[in-house]
Amino acid sequence: MTAQANNQRVVLAYSGGLDTSIIIPYLRERYGLEVHCYAGDVGQGAGELAGLEDKARRTGAASCRIADLRDEFLRGYVWPCLRAMAVYEGRYLLGTSMARPVLAKGQVEYAKEVGARFVAHGCTGKGNDQVRFELAYMCLDPDLEIIAPWRDWDIRSREDALDYAAARGIEVTASRTKIYSRDRNLWHISHEGGALEDPGNAPPEDVWMLTTAPERAPNEPYILTLGFERGVPVSLDGKELEPVALIESLNELGGTHGIGRVDITENRLVGMKSRGVYETPGGTIVLEALRTLRSLTIERDTLRAAEKLAIDYADLVYTGRWFHPLREALDAFFSRVTAHVTGEVEVRLLKGQATAIAACSPFSLYSEDLATFGASVGVDHADSRGFVKLYGLPGMVAARVQREFGS
Repeated sequence: MTAQANNQRVVLAYSGGLDTSIIIPYLRERYGLEVHCYAGDVGQGAGELAGLEDKARRTGAASCRIADLRDEFLRGYVWPCLRAMAVYEGRYLLGTSMARPVLAKGQVEYAKEVGARFVAHGCTGKGNDQVRFELAYMCLDPDLEIIAPWRDWDIRSREDALDYAAARGIEVTASRTKIYSRDRNLWHISHEGGALEDPGNAPPEDVWMLTTAPERAPNEPYILTLGFERGVPVSLDGKELEPVALIESLNELGGTHGIGRVDITENRLVGMKSRGVYETPGGTIVLEALRTLRSLTIERDTLRAAEKLAIDYADLVYTGRWFHPLREALDAFFSRVTAHVTGEVEVRLLKGQATAIAACSPFSLYSEDLATFGASVGVDHADSRGFVKLYGLPGMVAARVQREFGS
């Protein structure tokens, strides 16, 4: 990318951290661009957003927009993933992966508002986020030009970045001894770096921020009731709540009881393995409840098809293809599949475990009359004779032929 003309505008995905703070002067010095910053509130906490506009302007930005995206994040990105039961490699609940497209969408919209020709991000060339942001830009506005400083500049380390900031009088809270890299939103918090870079090291206790150590969690179980409509949560203990309040409440409850810790060495899109430690207390509770309610309300063949396609859906989200036609088509499938996933589930929280213990639904497909071991009006035991014989026929024929030829 070559930006040559003066007074052209760029919108930077801005967090106020070390990397995006030094990118503001870099874009001005290297390309002669007028820099506008965009930060989306997806639940990272007031501490990360406080004073962000002033800081951006002091660092050289012409403007800084902070947008409250929390409700949109949950309704438009987390809920679709819930309906799909999308979990990457069986363990990662996609917290960062779901947040990037809503941030990129807001950034593109702000670029249109200020008349910017360029968009920029502070993602490194080793991670997944560069792909997530850039694929979103390409789908939402193919005419935008993308600047990725980590692929262009001479800065190669944290120390280089700190020296660059010091030389320009940029105040940053980062230090040369910072241990962990973290990303937080309403759904989760991720931890990388430091001792975590060696999978042979157990996560130190100072890693965890949202969850109590299970061994120190309350000894008495806590039982809650989650209500669902069409595959998404709508109430807690009989009280209807908006999405943000609901997840915040579940995070607090789950965190108190040590729910939602995950330690995984995952396969990044760029080809390398990466060790990540995640805390997703509320999300873990919701998925446990939803799994049980789905088993009660979705018939067998559809449920099995949904389980297979959930892997593809999770992969699309993880690899930055949120705005891809296939994800949108799969979203229509899962919306239909969960049309009757409505009801309530009781979940027991106890020392790091969330366990669904009871569920009910007006669309329940469970029939006590059919399933009972006692007398049943709907099923005659004698009817199973022909069924079993025909069901086993292919295997029986194969066994006979193989026996005849001694194989």
